[in-house]
Amino acid sequence: MASARGVFGRLALIAALAVWGGAATWQVVAAGAESAQVAAFSAAGGEFPPGWIPLTFPKIASHTQYAVVRDDDLWVVRATSQAAASGMRFAVRVDLAQQPILHWRWKVENVLRAGNAAQKSGDDYAARIYVTFEYQPEKVSWFRRAKYLTGRRIFGEIPIAAINYIWASHAKRGAIIDNAFAGDFAKMIVIESGGEHLGRWREAERNVYRDYLLAYGETPPPVNGVAIMTDTDNTGERAVAFYGDIAFRAAD
Repeated sequence: MASARGVFGRLALIAALAVWGGAATWQVVAAGAESAQVAAFSAAGGEFPPGWIPLTFPKIASHTQYAVVRDDDLWVVRATSQAAASGMRFAVRVDLAQQPILHWRWKVENVLRAGNAAQKSGDDYAARIYVTFEYQPEKVSWFRRAKYLTGRRIFGEIPIAAINYIWASHAKRGAIIDNAFAGDFAKMIVIESGGEHLGRWREAERNVYRDYLLAYGETPPPVNGVAIMTDTDNTGERAVAFYGDIAFRAAD
């Protein structure tokens, strides 16, 4: 399953996340605002909030199905993936110096038996939250800037960096892993792993500013987008996940 289709699908993913500003209206958060509501699914009334659009890839024909549904008396997003891959994305600009804390809720019905964050054949996740970052040359080391410009010449527009918060199958919680397809252009941070909490809503909160420093060793540029994604195209398995509200906020 880890074919050229999968490689280019993953590169297309991070490229699309980097340049989606052309396909959606950016939600720009005022510097003095206490919180940036990215996904108010609980108030959606059965529809995706404005600004959320599908993220699909030319090389992957089977798409994950996303729907706003009722669960525990709240509107949430249900993702159902059968040997498929696609996401839902939202363009938002957030200054992490002002609002470094990302909070979300999620739930999965199963994890993937063949899921393996270290291998291309296992690079699927029951649930994940993507955060992507603007390219600002003045905030990037010369080595990383040269690597980025080389990658852009080969693959076209790609992000300077992305962080994936993942519900993994077997990886150690808290681990920071280079993406099997994108290398260190996309860092995977394991928030949940395994089946201990299947079928239960889990709250998650991360200091994205701090995570970026740990993952990349540099001060983070502004966030330029967030996405949710449940994918099973490499393992060929089935996964069902649920996503609740997502927001950035100031640190306490």
